[in-house]
Amino acid sequence: HRHEEGDQVMIKQISVFLENDKGRLAALCRCLADAGVNMSALSIADTPEYGLVRIVCNEADKAKAALDEAGYRARVTKVTAVAVPNRPGGLAELLETLDNADISVEYGYCFSHQDGNAIFALKVTDSAQAAEAVFAIERAGFQILEEGELD
Repeated sequence: HRHEEGDQVMIKQISVFLENDKGRLAALCRCLADAGVNMSALSIADTPEYGLVRIVCNEADKAKAALDEAGYRARVTKVTAVAVPNRPGGLAELLETLDNADISVEYGYCFSHQDGNAIFALKVTDSAQAAEAVFAIERAGFQILEEGELD
């Protein structure tokens, strides 16, 4: 295993509250593009009034600064990124590992990676369990990715 028990290996994620208006998502993406930020993943959860956009990108702090300057409500949060075999049952096995360790997932989303694995970005419900989650995931044979490994 690459990490010791108790390690919290996380990547930075940008969360942006976005009004559900025509063109707002395109404007958000243009803002990041103009700042030279490359997105690896984008996830949208919506309600009738607003959307919550979650982004994994190459330079989270630079992205946050550009979004703040443009007037967006953005924050940086930490999530765990796990390489999951891109085959039937790969994600089920990861989630079963967490379930067997009594670790609940608050939210998660998948995106692809150049090595053929899917990446599952997840946030555990109880932040005190984040290090325990990393240990359980690696003990089960999954690889936890760090910030520079997503480019």
